[in-house]
Amino acid sequence: MKTAARVVCLLVIAVVVYSLVYMSFIRQVMDSDNRLQRPEDLEVLRRLKRIEDQAVVEQKITKKKLYPQSPLFRSWGAELTEEEQMEAERHFQEFGYNVFLSNRLPLNRTIPDTRNIRCTVKIYPKDLPTISVILIYFNEALSVIKRAIRSIIDKTPSHLLKEIILVDDYSSNEDLQLALDEYIDLINKDKPGLIKKVRHKRQMGLAKARISGWEAAAGQVIAILDAHIEVHMEWAEPLLARIKADRTVVLSPVFDNVLFDTLEVTEYIPSAHAFDWNLWCMYESFRPEWFKNNDPSVPGKSPSIMGILVADRQFLGEIGVLDEGMTIYGGENVELAIRVWLCGGSIEVVPCSKIAHIEREHKPYSPDLSKPMIRNALRVAEIWLDEYKSNVNIAWNLPLKNHGIDIGDVTERKKLHEKLKCKPFKWYLENVYPLLDSWEVIIGYGVVRYYLIERYCVDQGEVPGSVPILYECHYYDPQVLTLHLTVFHSIVITTVMERSTLEASNPTRITLTRKFIFWFLNTNRCLEIGQGEDSYYHLILQTCTGQKWTIQHVIKDF
Repeated sequence: MKTAARVVCLLVIAVVVYSLVYMSFIRQVMDSDNRLQRPEDLEVLRRLKRIEDQAVVEQKITKKKLYPQSPLFRSWGAELTEEEQMEAERHFQEFGYNVFLSNRLPLNRTIPDTRNIRCTVKIYPKDLPTISVILIYFNEALSVIKRAIRSIIDKTPSHLLKEIILVDDYSSNEDLQLALDEYIDLINKDKPGLIKKVRHKRQMGLAKARISGWEAAAGQVIAILDAHIEVHMEWAEPLLARIKADRTVVLSPVFDNVLFDTLEVTEYIPSAHAFDWNLWCMYESFRPEWFKNNDPSVPGKSPSIMGILVADRQFLGEIGVLDEGMTIYGGENVELAIRVWLCGGSIEVVPCSKIAHIEREHKPYSPDLSKPMIRNALRVAEIWLDEYKSNVNIAWNLPLKNHGIDIGDVTERKKLHEKLKCKPFKWYLENVYPLLDSWEVIIGYGVVRYYLIERYCVDQGEVPGSVPILYECHYYDPQVLTLHLTVFHSIVITTVMERSTLEASNPTRITLTRKFIFWFLNTNRCLEIGQGEDSYYHLILQTCTGQKWTIQHVIKDF
């Protein structure tokens, strides 16, 4: 009892002492506050605050931007030191996207779920086929490949994921050797045999890399993906369910765009995949019947496929996998799409399957993709396009004969065409892709020049759709025009000038002689060339003087 009494007494004394000290402190603070309320003291504080704020602003302003013209730093990287800017720009030039940032992001980062709400409540069968995921790469950033692998493992049910196959098309980056192998070994230690690696002994191109992955796969379904991707949740189930229902359908997920600079994921709306006569890929609207479903989660038919594809492994083999004769990059996806449609299958885009895909700002592995693309496009045309193959020549502004480009041996692929009893390409245009203009009435194409001044050509101007100008001939897309024949009183021919708006002001009429073109924009004025006050030649509208123009390639004599 005595001990307890002493403890209570000590506590009371402590409380009293604390109260006295606290009150004394409060009084001092209040006195100090009162003194600071004087106008001269407050003014001093305000001046000090302004000086401090100005110092912070000047510090931000004076931070030097080493690469003000670089696309990487347009909306990112303002806080980086000069050393960090140099590292980030070096990686950017090497890979075409922000490796500096990628190296600092978690491998299992969270990305937004951009699926339609109807996708999130779908229930898929439990007995789905297994899938082998094939990642194709050439000199890809290590952190990007690791993140792709991690996302596939985390977001694919383990009983469905047969394996992940890495196909290296002869990369030279050192960290894609030992460092990547160590990461693979780490995963395989926990999940034996899950990751396989196939490495080419020389660079063989995108088509052959995909074939190598297909050859190594053991799953019932194969997904051929780029290595700079991250999959969304439930990405595999809608694809596998659709192939389970129809083994002849080749599928594409919907790509969300990963911005090359900030690596933020932005949603892309589901669309069909298509192409032009250059065989460049582009997006196209789904068919009208898809919209009649009033359900954005339903798969939609697609004329083509962008390159990321999912298919029954055996069916893909039956129709010839991919064309090994394709080089480096370009056209191999269009070739596959045409062959699938003509030879017994179909292509669909599946809105409930989404993959986030980094869109490079530039492709460092081939600065000029036009050369392999032209060669591959001509190869596709020769094998599959029948009487429409000349449209590829026209699109690339090549002569219809003797273009001088070696497209390789096409004998085996033509035999495949016969073996599979494939439909003619005309059927594809009429039933699958009627939006692709067949160009059956083109009479001429190429650059258009005033016959006395061959140095200058008609040009679309700064951007497509602007007022045409006269510009020094370079023979690329902005100057390539096509003349389309429509009979009108037997002598007048109208023109659809792609990538140009010569016909915008008035219906354009062109009178053709056997050798020259005369432009009539209305009954009194012609498109002609004139010399301005600056001594330069310009396109002008003026009273017709009979100026003669030539077009580079003539298909039908006139």
